[in-house]
Amino acid sequence: MSVQKYFSGGRFEVIGSYARGKRVGPYVFIAGTTAINEHNEVHAPSDAYEQAIFIMQRIEKALHELGAELKHVVRTTAFLSDMQGGVMGFVKAHGEVFKGIDPVSTGVEAGLTRPGMMVEIQVDAIIHDENGKLLDR
Repeated sequence: MSVQKYFSGGRFEVIGSYARGKRVGPYVFIAGTTAINEHNEVHAPSDAYEQAIFIMQRIEKALHELGAELKHVVRTTAFLSDMQGGVMGFVKAHGEVFKGIDPVSTGVEAGLTRPGMMVEIQVDAIIHDENGKLLDR
């Protein structure tokens, strides 16, 4: 099986010695991703919906770099700093992005690293054809 890594350039990737994404054969894993923009600021502070959309765009880029697409995502996990105040924003964004794909999804309340940061999302994907046959390069 082939192994491929994707690095987004985040400072914690270097410090923590981890990849933003990793593909092993047809299996793709994207690390917990937050709404930190190119200026190292929280995108849309305290807005779970806008942060989730921003994060899923970052995740889609990582998937693409590893040869996968959103349609290959089989599981999403969202870590929400305030489940009560942020879950509906996350759910709305998830529904828009994954309409018709329907991955399994879990939400967990968790402390996040910066004020105003509402959501962190990780995904797992399996690259397959329309019949479910696994695809490896």
